[in-house]
Amino acid sequence: MRIAQIAPLAEAVPPRTYGGTERVVSYLTEELVELGHDVTLFASGDSVTSAELDAVWPQALRLDPTIRDWSAPLVLLLERVRQRADEFDVLHFHLDYFPASLFSRHNIPFVTTLHGRLDLPELRPVYAGLPNMNIVSISESQRRPLKEANYVGTVLHGLPAQLLTPQPVTPSYLAFLGRICPEKRPDRAIRIARAAGIPLKIAAKIDKVDAEYFETVIKPMIAEGGVELVGEINEAQKPAFLGGALGLLMPIDWPEPFGLVMIEAMACGTPVIAYNHGSVPEIIDDGVTGFIVEDEMSAMAAVRRLPSMSRETVRATFEERFTARRMAEDYVSIYRQLLVARRPRLRLVQ
Repeated sequence: MRIAQIAPLAEAVPPRTYGGTERVVSYLTEELVELGHDVTLFASGDSVTSAELDAVWPQALRLDPTIRDWSAPLVLLLERVRQRADEFDVLHFHLDYFPASLFSRHNIPFVTTLHGRLDLPELRPVYAGLPNMNIVSISESQRRPLKEANYVGTVLHGLPAQLLTPQPVTPSYLAFLGRICPEKRPDRAIRIARAAGIPLKIAAKIDKVDAEYFETVIKPMIAEGGVELVGEINEAQKPAFLGGALGLLMPIDWPEPFGLVMIEAMACGTPVIAYNHGSVPEIIDDGVTGFIVEDEMSAMAAVRRLPSMSRETVRATFEERFTARRMAEDYVSIYRQLLVARRPRLRLVQ
């Protein structure tokens, strides 16, 4: 099958450090190539892939200080895909609603995976006005605020099976991985770890928009001791960071659409303690791969139960449910459905 993967231009594919969407696009693209498909990746020029790379912009926008209008490269990206659309059997976008108006008028089947939150009120009229946009959700909970959209499937994220693996170390601390921002609640993680008397290591990105939150809330808490701020880490650093943790704390305060860090921890055999929001119940098997909690008190109780968790079972569950191969096969099934629906007289390409 000839497949176009169209990534955001904000980060390279894969990103150097933080960047969940671009990371998933990379995993999917590489796995589709491994399955024998002819894949073209539309992305920034500093992306690395075994697929054909159509470099729409020289480098990731986040790393280009000369770019002030991020919409301009996006328009160029959409136009490049339109010019080449007839070369593909299916177009797979990761650009939210931006492709819908243009490509709903095109003959080539297209689908968009929504990677973000859908509970913003301004999104409802947008998707109501785009009834022909084929959408894939990344969890069932992601759909709840926008049930009327044209969903064609839900595909949970996956990681390459050997990308992150358990390490031969003795776990000795709690971990927080992701972004330092109010909705991720690193303040809760600090309080939980401190109450449990266990050191906390934070490997996280700080966006400009969250700088004040870090300076006024998190930095003073770190100064009280027991917390190490590691900073952003890359994939090569994650096995040691996650594998050395007794557990990953994910005390979120928002409707998390998926939460890639949960399956990254599971891949390392590390159980997860997560608040019961968004996709968490779809990802964590309570009592098997971690604990789903409601507040700081129950989170502290869960920390005490971490030594009883089987890290081998956590890893085995990851291999069963969250590999990139499973993710790619799920998407191929959706691509074939779209081909039959759009061009039923054509023989499907294997």
